[in-house]
Amino acid sequence: MLERDIIQNWGFANVAENGRTTGFRIHLRNPNYRGLSSSLVDGVGVTVDGRSWSYEETAVELQGRRFPLAELRASTGARWNLDEPASVFVPLEGGLERGVHRVAVDVRLRAPYYPVEFQPNVFRAERPLTLVGGTDGTFKYGVSTYSYTGDMNTSMTLEDVMAEIHDIGATGIEILGEGNIPGYPAPSAEWIDSWHRNIAKYGLTPTNYGSWIDSRMWLDRDLTAQEGHEALARDIRLAAELGFSFVRPKIGVVSLDLQPHPIWEEAVERTLDLAAEKNIVICPEIHAPTPIRHPVVDDYISFVERTGTKNFGLLIDTGVFMTKPSLDGLDGKVPESEEDLPVPLRPLRVPASDLLDVLPYVVFVQAKFYEVDEHLEDLHIPWTDVLRTLKQGGYEGWLSSEYEGRREPYRGSVMVRRQHAMFRRLEAGL
Repeated sequence: MLERDIIQNWGFANVAENGRTTGFRIHLRNPNYRGLSSSLVDGVGVTVDGRSWSYEETAVELQGRRFPLAELRASTGARWNLDEPASVFVPLEGGLERGVHRVAVDVRLRAPYYPVEFQPNVFRAERPLTLVGGTDGTFKYGVSTYSYTGDMNTSMTLEDVMAEIHDIGATGIEILGEGNIPGYPAPSAEWIDSWHRNIAKYGLTPTNYGSWIDSRMWLDRDLTAQEGHEALARDIRLAAELGFSFVRPKIGVVSLDLQPHPIWEEAVERTLDLAAEKNIVICPEIHAPTPIRHPVVDDYISFVERTGTKNFGLLIDTGVFMTKPSLDGLDGKVPESEEDLPVPLRPLRVPASDLLDVLPYVVFVQAKFYEVDEHLEDLHIPWTDVLRTLKQGGYEGWLSSEYEGRREPYRGSVMVRRQHAMFRRLEAGL
């Protein structure tokens, strides 16, 4: 599905031809009210960070065919339909650097039913775009569908999200079972088939499946351990059918520091054999306001030591490393001091070095973040320290983006791209 903006957030990348980078491309939505034959597209002028290329210097790609201006004007058999993007190739030896760039376009369209004196119509647009770039590094990169909350099921489909993840060069997809699976907990065979087709189409690996054990489902009683086990087992079976390796059970809590409901241990232990059979690792989330050095974490590690299981581990949510509060989720007047903030919004400032003691038990990292600015600086999470510590400790698993900032349309897509560009820049310098 195309974005409302003429300049699309996706598809912005350098172009390599015959082993060298010859330029970059931008994807555009047709700004007209009707589709056009290719000969009526009279070129696109582009400006990036103040440097301009005229409509005579760029080339327009429509329906898989690239046209320099002269060929575009004489072309036949191609169209720019309203539901199809055009790709604009801009020649630039070596391409653009990784990062955020200010991009502007002048899209020139001719309309034969207008007098020639008024031709062409020029549609102008401008927005910042992030060029992510790729690198083979220590970590594996993925994205949680949670990052696109508000856009999914309104302006983005699940397949759109898969295409977005592929477009930024990430290879892992993390989903929320109850949030992303139509007909949950019993999706149709047709939907399961389409899931696997799209996973293959976009070259993705299913990583972590978000599950819930709603221990306080009713007002008059809590779930029993057996009921908790049944809820977890149901999701493990479904996660395995969809190809996931990890299941994160969000277990009901009984305290402000997120102590899990007492049924957790028995419910999980009853499920270990099934997890082993399905090759699933159960990984509860260490999430603010629970720090890494805490009885909750100690209990999870003790469970691993007692059972000797390979099918249980820790999921670290990087919000625990926050050094500055994010107030996006706060309604009303901003408090004068952090002590007046609700507990979940207070930064824990957990030192990244605390990871080292628990890394042997960490199986997945949820790369929680709130905002990355146009200089690829995270305003809340000290990523250099976190990534360096993960690398020092030998972690080579997934970093799965989980954007939890403002929910303006398409902002999740913009922020995830910035985070991945930042990750690749930082990792190259470790």
